[in-house]
Amino acid sequence: MRPDAKVITIGELCQYLRVHRSTLYRLLKKQQLPGFKIGSDWRFNVEAIDSWRNQQGRVVNEISQTSPEKIH
Repeated sequence: MRPDAKVITIGELCQYLRVHRSTLYRLLKKQQLPGFKIGSDWRFNVEAIDSWRNQQGRVVNEISQTSPEKIH
């Protein structure tokens, strides 16, 4: 992580992503969200979150562009 990287708290991330705090904790528990702990508090690098968001968007686009198999 760069020394000048912006780091935010879980409350700020809730506002940034416009999701409920419990959603973030669920993703953290499943290790699906990039973050790190300082003591008992979670912190998030904004660049890592933006990269994660872009990756999630690519996965959704790939799934939506895949044609479903015909079921007989």
